Amino acid sequence: MDPAETFATLMSPEGRLDPYPAYERLRAHGPVVQTGPGLYAVTGYAEVDELLRDPRMRVSDDTWRDMMLPQWRDSPALSTIARSMLETNPPDHSRMRRLAAGAFTPRRIAAMRDVVAAQADELIEAMASAGRGGRPVDFMANFAYPLPVAVICALLGVPAVDRPLFRRWAADLTGVLEPEITWDDLVVADAGATELVGYFTELVAARRRRPADDLTTALVQAHDAGDRLTGDELLANLVVLLVAGFETTTNLLGNGLAVLLAHRRAADVLRQHPEHAPAYVDELLRYDSPVQLTSRTSSETLRAGGVLLPAGSWVLLLLGAANRDPRRYPEPARFDPWRALLSPLSFGAGPHYCLGAGLARLEGQVAFTRLLRRLPALALSGTPRRRSRLTLRGYETLPVTVGELAPVADHGAPVGTATDTP
Repeated sequence: MDPAETFATLMSPEGRLDPYPAYERLRAHGPVVQTGPGLYAVTGYAEVDELLRDPRMRVSDDTWRDMMLPQWRDSPALSTIARSMLETNPPDHSRMRRLAAGAFTPRRIAAMRDVVAAQADELIEAMASAGRGGRPVDFMANFAYPLPVAVICALLGVPAVDRPLFRRWAADLTGVLEPEITWDDLVVADAGATELVGYFTELVAARRRRPADDLTTALVQAHDAGDRLTGDELLANLVVLLVAGFETTTNLLGNGLAVLLAHRRAADVLRQHPEHAPAYVDELLRYDSPVQLTSRTSSETLRAGGVLLPAGSWVLLLLGAANRDPRRYPEPARFDPWRALLSPLSFGAGPHYCLGAGLARLEGQVAFTRLLRRLPALALSGTPRRRSRLTLRGYETLPVTVGELAPVADHGAPVGTATDTP
């Protein structure tokens, strides 16, 4: 296949469910390949890392959207994403990011470890109760979603009773992050965005009446203090912080558990040595990344991987492919938590490096060690079902049997502090 044909297979339903064969066919043409007029795909680790850090590579701005999607302002989903730090370039991106960054410092994240562990234990005990007698339990619904959503909702000050609302709304909204989206998909995404914006409009009003010690109050006060945050930016960033705060981690937990249960010897080592959890989580992020791609446009002509990228090129940075670049990681299709130089690109790099990367890593480190120790007979049951998504790769359902519950015990030394440094 030529690069265009290979790229088409990546965008197909089969490619979205398992993109790795298409990545390797693309890689055979080089680390950077043209796949269509003005469209390029990047599979090389060094090239993706370089382009994510290059200030000439920018996320889509209003000028680009006006040219490619003339009616984007009429879409609640597209306009919400566009006004958030996710789709904003410096200096506006830097201004918005600074306002939220205080909630994600390494010290604050490390201080949350005991809270995350307590929530994980509570969910594990509920799974054990639901799975008595060998009954299958859906890991996604019973652990992978509720753990990270509880953590991000606590940071934002969202009441616990409202947490079940967000899974469907977020799943609907994030359809706009796919490289190809149908009109029907956009209608669904718009409905999710409308619900989320409506919810946060009410929460903002509540925090104005009664401030609290949470990130929503901090952002409301930043908006009300002057020109640091517009009203649209306030709501857009609350929506994105919520959605990004659990979508990526939910996928990390589901993808990661499936890998560990398929690699029993490696899981046994982690069960006995929880101090190795940081390396395990980084290898799980590399092996089956919860975020598979991001995109940039070139503000001027530049060269990457020996290929000239003209100004205005749309460049798909295939994070999942970069994480399996054999030039960086020998035998990349092998799960190996003892690899040297583990530094997956799953959270990006450069100015848009994921703000909550350290928190997601901490949740994974705590969750996997807790699950393996307290549920030693945990096993897959039935056939998991993948979401038909490429950008956000994860499971819709992941049925497991849990076996007998082991008592809470000393879980070893702290698993380390995951920093938010690219």
